[in-house]
Amino acid sequence: MPTERSTDRTSDEGPERPTAHAPSAPPAAPAGRTDPVEAADLGGAVGLFAEESRARAFAAVVLGAATPAQVTERTGLSPKDAATALRRLRDQGVIAEGGDGLAVVYDRFRQLARSARASKPAAASYGSGDERSETVLRTFVRDGRLVRLPAQWERKLVVLRHIAERTFEPGVEYPERTVNEKLRAWCEDAPVDHVTLRRYLVDLHHLHRRVGIYRRPATAV
Repeated sequence: MPTERSTDRTSDEGPERPTAHAPSAPPAAPAGRTDPVEAADLGGAVGLFAEESRARAFAAVVLGAATPAQVTERTGLSPKDAATALRRLRDQGVIAEGGDGLAVVYDRFRQLARSARASKPAAASYGSGDERSETVLRTFVRDGRLVRLPAQWERKLVVLRHIAERTFEPGVEYPERTVNEKLRAWCEDAPVDHVTLRRYLVDLHHLHRRVGIYRRPATAV
């Protein structure tokens, strides 16, 4: 993606033209959400440069072409193809034509960049209260499912404790069949089975087992 250049350079046509400015931006969407129109504009702007003729026409304007004739000359496009490409670029607001001719609307790219940042979903929170644990859980647990068990023991402990706390209520007694059903739900997409998970939880005292009945202790392990 082109970047804004210093205005002190010159071209064969004379001093560089002032940068065109985008129209006033629409009201911002609420924090954490992108307006559907802005999202569509972002996709359309990115799609512009999937077509070679538009990419070449835009590059010519970046490098100083001020008229369709100059764009045609510098890109090797036919006059018709150059005119079509320029029209699409103007429609998306990435170039504009003013008193000094064609120019890049850098403000439009800033607007699109802001829309892209706003559309990025917030990182999931697992309620651990610890950023290192949150990072581990975001890697190995997604949408209430186990991706895989970490190889590193400290990370494995974080994941197993999370599973125990999210699956079993303290002090409640669960028959083995219920424990298996609950742990199978965690393992649907993971290369580990519910028996392995159950064994870990018992060995780490997240679950106490007695005569086929399992209970999570009230005191955190």
